Amino acid sequence: MAGARRERAAVLCGLAGWVPPRIVTNDELSQRLDTSDAWIRTRTGIGQRHFADPGQATSDLAVEAGRRALAAADLPAPQGGPTAGLTEDRPVDAVVVATTTPDRSCPATAPLVAHRLGLTGVAALDVSAVCTGFVYGRAAAAGLITAGAASRVLLIGADTYSTIVDPDDRANAIIFGDGAGAVVLRAGYADEPGAVGHFDLGSDGAEEELIMVAAGGSRQRSLPGEPSRAERHFAMQGKAVFRHAITRMTASARASLTAADWKVDDVDHFVPHQANQRILRAVADDLGLPLERCISHVESVGNTGAASIPLALADAAAGNVIQPGDRVLLSAFGGGLTWGSCVLRWPALPSPTPSAPAAAQPVSVSEGGPHAS
Repeated sequence: MAGARRERAAVLCGLAGWVPPRIVTNDELSQRLDTSDAWIRTRTGIGQRHFADPGQATSDLAVEAGRRALAAADLPAPQGGPTAGLTEDRPVDAVVVATTTPDRSCPATAPLVAHRLGLTGVAALDVSAVCTGFVYGRAAAAGLITAGAASRVLLIGADTYSTIVDPDDRANAIIFGDGAGAVVLRAGYADEPGAVGHFDLGSDGAEEELIMVAAGGSRQRSLPGEPSRAERHFAMQGKAVFRHAITRMTASARASLTAADWKVDDVDHFVPHQANQRILRAVADDLGLPLERCISHVESVGNTGAASIPLALADAAAGNVIQPGDRVLLSAFGGGLTWGSCVLRWPALPSPTPSAPAAAQPVSVSEGGPHAS
C-alpha cells in the first residue's frame, strides 16, 4: 500500500572469521588417543581443527574476528537519524559476544572485546547458548536494533573449546576446535537484502545434563569438596545429543521457513551449526534439501561452537559459494538444550578473506556408524 511504513530490521553489512594458526590434524591426535585419521573421518567428517596457543583466550580470537568484520563492513556515513551519533572511531554502538568459553566467569567477555577494539563506552553483553549462541546472538542484536536501542551491532561468535575439553577424552577431543566469526548488523528495513528475520528459538532445560561442564558454577561451588577431573571438563552424551540435534534443528528450520513463507525448494543454501558431517547430512535429508545446498567446512575446522555458523558463512562468501540474492537458512543446536533458526536473503558484501585454509564446500560424508555431535 502506498505510503505504508517500512518495517525496521537488522541488516547484515559486514562479515569475517578467524581461526588460530595452530592446526591439529587427526594424525597428531592419533599419536596419543586410541584412534586414527580414518576412524575420525568416517564418524565425523573432520580432518583437522585449530587450537589456540597457550595463554590465548576467547577474547583474543573474538577481537581479531571483530576487527576484520568492522574493516570489511559496508557502512553508510552517518547523515542524521539513528546513526548520527556514530563515527569512524565508533562504527557500532553495541557489541554482543556469543560464547561458551568466556575469559572469566565474571565479568562478561564482551566489554573487554569492545575495549580492545577501541569501542569503550558502547553497550556490551555476552550470550550463553552453547552452539546455538550465534543464532541467539543474532536475535538479541536484531532486538536491540528493532527496538531502537542500537543502530549498529557487532556480533561475534567465539569459542576456545580446547580449554574445556579433556585432551584425553577421545569422544570429544576429536570433534572440537577453536575459532571466531563476526558480523556487523545495521539498522535497515525488512525488505532489504541482508535483513535477518523469522527467528525460531527454543530450549529444554530438562535435558541440561546431555551437554555440560559440571564444575565452575554456583551449583558446584555451593557443595563441599573439590570437583573431579571429569567435572571440570566438557561432557556430552553423544547418542542422545545426536538424536535431539537432528529432531530440533529440523523442526526449527521448518518453523523459520514457514514464518518466512518460504518452501524448502526456495532455499539456495542451508548453513547449519557445524557439529559433524553426519548431523549436517541427516538434517538436510530430513528437510528434503539436496546436499549440494548444505554448506560445511567442518572438515577443516571441526566443531567451533558459537563460531561455527559465522565461520562457515565467511568461508562460503570468500569462496563465492554464496551470491547476492541467494536465500539462506541458518539453524543450530546446542547445550541447554537450545536450538534456533533464521533466514535472510544474501546481500552484496565485500568478499572476506578465508578464515581457514579450506573454503566452505557442499557437505559430503563417509559411510559408517553415527557419532556424537
